[in-house]
Amino acid sequence: MLDYKSSSESPTPCNKPTKMSGKNTTNRKTLGRGICIITGASKGFGRALAHEVFHLLEPGSVLLLVARSGTLLQELKEEMQSFTDKQQLVVHCVATDLSTKEGVNETVKVARQEAVNEIDHVFLINNAGSLGDISGFESLTDLEKVNSYLSFNVSSPLALTAGILQVFPCRSGLRWSVVNVSSVFALQALPSWALYCTAKAARKMMFSVLAEEEPNVKVLSYSPGPLDTDMQEEIQRLTGLSYRLFPCQESAAKLMELLLDNNFASGTQVDFLEV
Repeated sequence: MLDYKSSSESPTPCNKPTKMSGKNTTNRKTLGRGICIITGASKGFGRALAHEVFHLLEPGSVLLLVARSGTLLQELKEEMQSFTDKQQLVVHCVATDLSTKEGVNETVKVARQEAVNEIDHVFLINNAGSLGDISGFESLTDLEKVNSYLSFNVSSPLALTAGILQVFPCRSGLRWSVVNVSSVFALQALPSWALYCTAKAARKMMFSVLAEEEPNVKVLSYSPGPLDTDMQEEIQRLTGLSYRLFPCQESAAKLMELLLDNNFASGTQVDFLEV
């Protein structure tokens, strides 16, 4: 989620939920009765997405929140459920490490347990990702560290998406949506950001291939903009640069609008700052 433009403006808090989200539900579009999997859901943009999705799924739906911290996921679950008296969704907290084979398999396993239920929408948001080493190109000589970074940021979302596709094969009447949380640096090179740019570019192409291969799967690579997240704090600490940051909830709401309008070509990349 490294997307930014120079500014000295103060950031707006990102993780605080808004009670306006999901209200005024009469005569509005929804995500249907489905299963939604959000990776990296415990904080930042993933947490904001969880709040948006929670209010847009219809009763009987299932929401899988995936991250390493079980405590943060449980807090998020309780936070979302406090907005309504109706326990209309099944919410699973999958506390696992997606950088490992076991973490990917566990997530697919939990999703498979819900495959017996009648749903009309499978919705996967590949949000989990990491910053990586932002030192110079010539410093990236440790093959094990490079492979570890690419495994988490490229191989993991590939294997997870493939696994969920096997659990919920495309069929008549089943809507399939995949979001790749991308970056402007999937398309633009940035000095000292070889790992980050490479991973984002690889993910962009990977999901473009999925869009070409599976016409029944609607794929969107979404660049969420410069957000007030822990990653941006780390960037500022390491580089000393300050940028205008947007609240995660604003970008999450824009993504949901794009998905509900469904006017984009499958496989395309859309930037928050351009819509």
